[in-house]
Amino acid sequence: MTQKTTTWFTRGMVSPKTAAWIRSAQTAVAWLSWGVLIIGLSANQIALVMDYRNSAAILLTSLAAFFPLLVLRLLLTVIISPTRRGPLLLLCAAVAAWSLGSMLVNAARLEANAHFPAQGEWLFLVSYLGMAGYLLGDVDLRSPRPTRGWLDVAVICGAVACLASLLLVTPIRLASNQEGAPLLLALIYPLADSALALTVLSQSLLLSRSDHRKSVMLGAAFVMLAFADSALALQVSARTYDFGNLSNALWGGAFALMVAAACRPKKAVIRAVPKEAGTGVLIGAAVVALAELTVRPDDTLAFYTLPPAVITLGCVAARMTLALRDANRASEALALSMTDDLTKLPNRRAVRTWLAEGLDRRTPMALMLLDLDGFKEVNDSLGHRAGDTVLRLVAIRLRAAVDSRVRIARLGGDEFAIFLDTADEIELMETAHEVLGELAKPILVEEIEISPAGSIGVTVALADDTDGSEVLRRADVAMYQAKNSGLGAALYDAALDEFSRSRLQLAEELRKGIADGQIEVWYQPQYDATAMQVSGLEALVRWRHPVQGLISPVSFLPAARRAGLMGPLSEVVAQQAARDFHDRLKSGVDLRVAINCAPPELLGPTFLPQLYASIAQWAVPDDRLVLEVTEDSFLADPQRTREVLADLRSKGVQISIDDYGTGFSSLTYLQNLPVQELKIDRSLIADVAADDRSRAIVASTIQLAHALDMRIVAEGVENAATLECLVEMGIDTVQGYHLARPMPSAQIHQWLQDSTTNAPVPGPRAPYRTVDPSST
Repeated sequence: MTQKTTTWFTRGMVSPKTAAWIRSAQTAVAWLSWGVLIIGLSANQIALVMDYRNSAAILLTSLAAFFPLLVLRLLLTVIISPTRRGPLLLLCAAVAAWSLGSMLVNAARLEANAHFPAQGEWLFLVSYLGMAGYLLGDVDLRSPRPTRGWLDVAVICGAVACLASLLLVTPIRLASNQEGAPLLLALIYPLADSALALTVLSQSLLLSRSDHRKSVMLGAAFVMLAFADSALALQVSARTYDFGNLSNALWGGAFALMVAAACRPKKAVIRAVPKEAGTGVLIGAAVVALAELTVRPDDTLAFYTLPPAVITLGCVAARMTLALRDANRASEALALSMTDDLTKLPNRRAVRTWLAEGLDRRTPMALMLLDLDGFKEVNDSLGHRAGDTVLRLVAIRLRAAVDSRVRIARLGGDEFAIFLDTADEIELMETAHEVLGELAKPILVEEIEISPAGSIGVTVALADDTDGSEVLRRADVAMYQAKNSGLGAALYDAALDEFSRSRLQLAEELRKGIADGQIEVWYQPQYDATAMQVSGLEALVRWRHPVQGLISPVSFLPAARRAGLMGPLSEVVAQQAARDFHDRLKSGVDLRVAINCAPPELLGPTFLPQLYASIAQWAVPDDRLVLEVTEDSFLADPQRTREVLADLRSKGVQISIDDYGTGFSSLTYLQNLPVQELKIDRSLIADVAADDRSRAIVASTIQLAHALDMRIVAEGVENAATLECLVEMGIDTVQGYHLARPMPSAQIHQWLQDSTTNAPVPGPRAPYRTVDPSST
């Protein structure tokens, strides 16, 4: 026996293959049982019209086939559901007992000897015990409920019981004209059916049954039994079993439905949150119970009708008492939960409530956030008790600084909120400065005079605002804008908001754009300054947005950095640049290509392996690839940067210092790091033809690079004068819009072909090829 088979055997389960076969057999048995029931009832109806003995024989035959099929279906379920074996076997015994009782009764009818009560009646009573045991044992979850939950169940079930007493017990009593034991015998079956239906209802309300469909099926089955048994009870006075085919259909359909529900697999997932009974339910239950107590034909039924009515009224009273107590506690808790303990001002929860109410009413409103400056120093120097005193005094000052209709709250720490019902920005700024002026008046804390200061951010609720959290966020952004600017108070400015909704949306669209292949690599030619011929290309990223069209990196790179997308973006650029180099090389164009790399990617664990993989995949010669890194790469982690650059050089990749002269330039890393190229930033190049200081800096940088055996590149060459000046100073490589604009891969290929055919005459004053701006 294999280990897997042993596991199945010891757990009392069957293999998946066997289980699948059993489920198929269950389905077949289910359809067959319904077919037997329908055919038997149809044949019985035809026989009733023709011959009573034939109808009884047909019914007996149908029962002999129908109920064994139900038992078989349950036994198959027992095999594949061993954890439910006990309850299912009880239901199986109940179905078998009912089957035998029905056969005995119908056999007596066949002999014209069926008088109530027949010999099979005790089997029916045994059957109800089995059904009750099944309901109590086969539940999905067993979880405790608080007192109010049980009271809700008692109220609902009591009201249903009262309705059953009015609509079931009373008609049977009047129709049967029986009392005492005969009446109890007549009522025991429909009352048992009602009790079982109420059990299912209670279990559903207590969430013991999370399978809603199963609960409905079981409830419907017991309701059908109740109707059929009520019809039989109405015939007690005749002491016969003269029930019609409709009763047979209800009995058979009820058991078929009950078995179908039992064969559904057990579920242990709560799919709904339990709800407490509302006031309407409680009042309705009380009305039904009072009607039961007052509307009675005689006192004979008091034994049956008084208990459920009295219990229901008692439960309603207890539940209303608990509801009133809970309401009082909730009111007190709500007041406490919306109040700041220290200042007794409303708290953040209250502000969120104000915002939600204002947005729902669509009324003009604004929110100010005040943050105290230097509060941490007060806490650290004088202690938290002094800090608490400052906060209480600030709360008093704020209250005195604004109109009584203005609402003030403490959000937490040293942050306060001011809520105003206006959208007038001039009025808001005036109020903000009045608050700051009042706040700045000295206060005495621990015998030390303190003049509090703060920064206030102001935002107005917009027409399309639906979430108070967004209003709070904007006020917080404005507050930091005020703090950074030193102005004291500032209105929210979307242009300064790095985390606005539109920018967050842009980042998510960029994430999708990277995955969907919307990223393009464009190339800007680099010229050898001596020969004035193309000597290399710089790879530049572009985003082909499906709606906005071509987007410049200036617009989306900041969003990429904040969203952590620079890594995937750099990998896409490196992959495309390597592939494009391979395509150009096949056409006979061999130009080095430079790609940019930000410090986090350079020092990260994924970019370089991806770069090496792209080089190998597209057979790019190592010395034809230049990796441009910025100076801040060396500041982030000098030792790690040195190791990474050494690894790049060992692979043959050239290294260029990008934007040289804009950071904390240090001659130390030029001495110690394996750098082959310096790229002077455009900010130094722009004024080189007109400004002596700029010219001196660039000239000295060129001399330094040549002394260290480095190639030097000038980017941002925008006019002929700048180009001429740089060539005279001995620059190695130049690039800029004066020479050529960035172009997509397909266009740069054709452009290079044309440049090779029509090469310019060497020399600094030679005509330089430019590109039509409309083509970029």
